[in-house]
Amino acid sequence: MNSVFDRPSAWQRVLPIFRGFDGPLMVAIVVLAIMGLVTMYSAGFDHGTRVYAHARNLLLAFAVLFIVAQVPPQKLMALAVPLYAVGVALLLATAFFGVTKKGATRWLNLGGSGLIIQPSEILKIGVPLMLAWWFQKRESHLRASDFAVAALILALPVALVIKQPDLGTGVLVLAAGLYVIFFAGLSWGLILPVLLLGGGAVAALVMSEATLCQQGMDWPFLREYQRHRICTLLDPSKDPLGKGFHIIQGMIAIGAGGLTGRGFMAGTQTHLEFIPERTTDFIFAAFSEEFGLAGVIILMIAYLCMIIRGLMIAGEAPTVFARLLAGAITLSLFTYVFVNMGMVSGILPVVGVPLPFVSYGGTAMVTLGLGLGILMSVSKSRRLMQS
Repeated sequence: MNSVFDRPSAWQRVLPIFRGFDGPLMVAIVVLAIMGLVTMYSAGFDHGTRVYAHARNLLLAFAVLFIVAQVPPQKLMALAVPLYAVGVALLLATAFFGVTKKGATRWLNLGGSGLIIQPSEILKIGVPLMLAWWFQKRESHLRASDFAVAALILALPVALVIKQPDLGTGVLVLAAGLYVIFFAGLSWGLILPVLLLGGGAVAALVMSEATLCQQGMDWPFLREYQRHRICTLLDPSKDPLGKGFHIIQGMIAIGAGGLTGRGFMAGTQTHLEFIPERTTDFIFAAFSEEFGLAGVIILMIAYLCMIIRGLMIAGEAPTVFARLLAGAITLSLFTYVFVNMGMVSGILPVVGVPLPFVSYGGTAMVTLGLGLGILMSVSKSRRLMQS
């Protein structure tokens, strides 16, 4: 017979920590992580230790996820203003003292220690966290002026990121912020006119730029690399060995995969190094070539399960702050997947957006772990309130 003074076993002490994790979400994450490791082993085979570095990044992301999942949303709310302020300060420091690579100043060397970070990654979480904090504070008397302040909170980091220039990350930060503003209750009467005007402007821009691409004329409002990306999207065959090489080879690899794929480690486009950036931005092309349509469907189902579960967590969140933050993080993950697959497939311009859990990248993987840890924290807090 056990005494009331018996000490609990180590497993009994640890079990409550893991019991709070959201099972369906964790299953989807683990499946995606395994698929990412398998793909990286093949795509990065000629890169020596890249698969080991990817595994290390995954472990780091899971560690961040585990730690953040233990932090209640109320305490995460206290980090909103400091994290946003630090992120913006680091962006300003990058503008003046950043490391420039390939014409872009996106990285910051911390104190000459050799540790180089990309501050814009912090804002992928910092911006929705700050906006969710703002709307939580204004919940009882939300006015149009509050949405105007939210727009300014969003515009500052987005402008700094785009100026680096980093259009891809700027779009992701912008999307994360807009999702929070949308979930906060922005009127459809304001949203629809903007969408219609934006859609018309994009259509007119594409038509005019198609003409300018054919005539080889310069555009006054776009940088040269942005002009090349748009022209390449409209007609990659115009420069098949230059600017259009990425898109063309990506589409060839996707088509070569067929229904069931060429098989693991058997992708010719991948291993003959026709696919540029095959371990980072274009790893979806390598995956499609080796695993085919069947593999792509499984990958998309795993992403869909993760996104649906994230939206369910957001819908059941106990506070406005948790609901806005969880919803924005979930739709941001959807944006990453959609943009990456779209650019590799040739339906969107080529931008630097990783495929979650599959693409190689340290800072991006840690940011992913942070976002999913927040989702776990929201799910855990809802269950504790119900119990």
